[in-house]
Amino acid sequence: MGGRQVLAARRLLTGTLDGDLPEHELVAAARFVVAELGTPQRLLELISELASGEGDPEGCARLSYRHVLGFDKLLLIDGGPRHMLRAHLWHPGAGAVGKEDIHNHRSPLASYVVRGRLAMELYDVDGGGDDGREEIGGGISAARYEESLREGSADWLLEPTGPARLRLTHVGQYAAGSAYALPAHTLHRAWCDTDVPAVTLFLETGSGRRAHTDVFTPAGPHPGAVAKVPLDVDDYLGALGGLAELLRSS
Repeated sequence: MGGRQVLAARRLLTGTLDGDLPEHELVAAARFVVAELGTPQRLLELISELASGEGDPEGCARLSYRHVLGFDKLLLIDGGPRHMLRAHLWHPGAGAVGKEDIHNHRSPLASYVVRGRLAMELYDVDGGGDDGREEIGGGISAARYEESLREGSADWLLEPTGPARLRLTHVGQYAAGSAYALPAHTLHRAWCDTDVPAVTLFLETGSGRRAHTDVFTPAGPHPGAVAKVPLDVDDYLGALGGLAELLRSS
């Protein structure tokens, strides 16, 4: 189920992240793992190996797709319910601020910026009332949804849960060589902050995954379901090959 780089990555994931770690320790461990695996040479070797057909191309292709938030989401290693290691290829302008939904995740996450730069905002839900007006200092009004996966398919289901007001708590930029890690409930949005593609190594981990995530959109109503169209194996291997070429040219 893998060549030398795939097996080494699996060993690092299981050796560092398996076990019943409290969330704050799991977040720190996940950040360490993506920083180890995301160094340009090591990641290039891993992706090149996967692009040659090592690992599980059929299984990973079924869980790889063009994400609605503006990036290509390529699964590298499927660790079942505990670890999902992905490469994200961010396209300039595709997920600009104001276009991406504010959201959280089903489990703790960590991300390492391999190439380019990301911008990110963090938010809290404001406990005040919602009067439809934008607040000074980053507060915004938004429609709130619970997002889950449709049973028997990979589509996203979005259940409206009413209006909300969000308060901006952090604005940051993450250049190549930097990493961040977030607990599952942390509300955020990120986008490519340069005019060239950005590449990140992304890890979701932990056995206690939430049944849904929270999604907030300032941009207007969402449809009740959003199709998630997986890549076929040829497109998946081609995308990995293209990503390897991009990393070689960096």
